[in-house]
Amino acid sequence: MNKNYNFERGKLNLPEYGRNILKMVNYLMSIRDRDLRNGQARVVVEVMGNINTHLRDTDDLKHKLWDHLFIISDFRLDVDSPYPKPSPDSVAPHPERLKYPDRKITFKHYGKNIETMIRNLPGLENEEDRQAIVANIAKYMRNKSHEYNLEYPNNETVINDIRQLSAGRIAVGDDILDHSKSDFRPSQPQRQQYKNGKNGKNGYHKQNAPGQNRKMQKNRG
Repeated sequence: MNKNYNFERGKLNLPEYGRNILKMVNYLMSIRDRDLRNGQARVVVEVMGNINTHLRDTDDLKHKLWDHLFIISDFRLDVDSPYPKPSPDSVAPHPERLKYPDRKITFKHYGKNIETMIRNLPGLENEEDRQAIVANIAKYMRNKSHEYNLEYPNNETVINDIRQLSAGRIAVGDDILDHSKSDFRPSQPQRQQYKNGKNGKNGYHKQNAPGQNRKMQKNRG
């Protein structure tokens, strides 16, 4: 007995129409007479509309059916459609390949935006505006360094980092950096919590484990 498995048959681009419609479409592509092929294509479109009754309530029903006819034929059917013939890219568009930046970040804890801002600072003509922006950038650099290292860098570190990022074109004084220190200062319990989260397993220190306090109280009792 000959077995006919689905994986051995032709591919169904639109399975909802079934394999009989695919056979009809393949028959259409075998007709050499163009006028006969066009007439038979219109008959197949009517049959497709009767199969998928849920499409009758949609807008542009005929347009959808003709598009589906071309999709079923894998866009190989050559008939005169009353609508523009769709293309494979219009049905399944391929997104454009994103171009990722290949430039490395000098200081990852500061981020790329800080490098961009510092490189554009020498173009500012107003000295007061430039110094104000430098102060804000230095304040932001302190905060980001604290998030990464859990400590605030001194003036010398920030000055050297800004000088390196600007290729020596920006000179920063200690007087500007003294006024740029962040107002945020974590309290002692917060600092201890940061250390516990950094040193503990999965960001959770064993001292905060459930039941730890109860065991300590039981031992004291």
